[in-house]
Amino acid sequence: MHPSALDYSRMPEGIDEAALTARIEAGNAALGEAGFDVVACLIDTSPDRAESTVREHLREHAFGLAMIGGGVRMMPENTLLFERLLNVLTEAAPGIRLCFNTAPENTVEALRRWIRV
Repeated sequence: MHPSALDYSRMPEGIDEAALTARIEAGNAALGEAGFDVVACLIDTSPDRAESTVREHLREHAFGLAMIGGGVRMMPENTLLFERLLNVLTEAAPGIRLCFNTAPENTVEALRRWIRV
């Protein structure tokens, strides 16, 4: 989820767009340092726009693994968005593995759980 798409009034104190953006950037840097070829795909809350964004990324790149973050999965109002993302990923990229982090800081561990050796 793109940090600008979130409602920070519901977030713990100290979490704002700048803080979350920095955490995501640090998480992506850690992925690169761990040897992952990262293609970020930040979406907004509109299921239609999110699906379009994901489909565009899938046309441009081949992916074996996709991570869907907590901003999508952990907020009940994003249930339809989460379903749409799961369905578009499995339809458009058969065989793709899906993983889930609980914070930007544990994304490396989430991806490592599903790496095909």
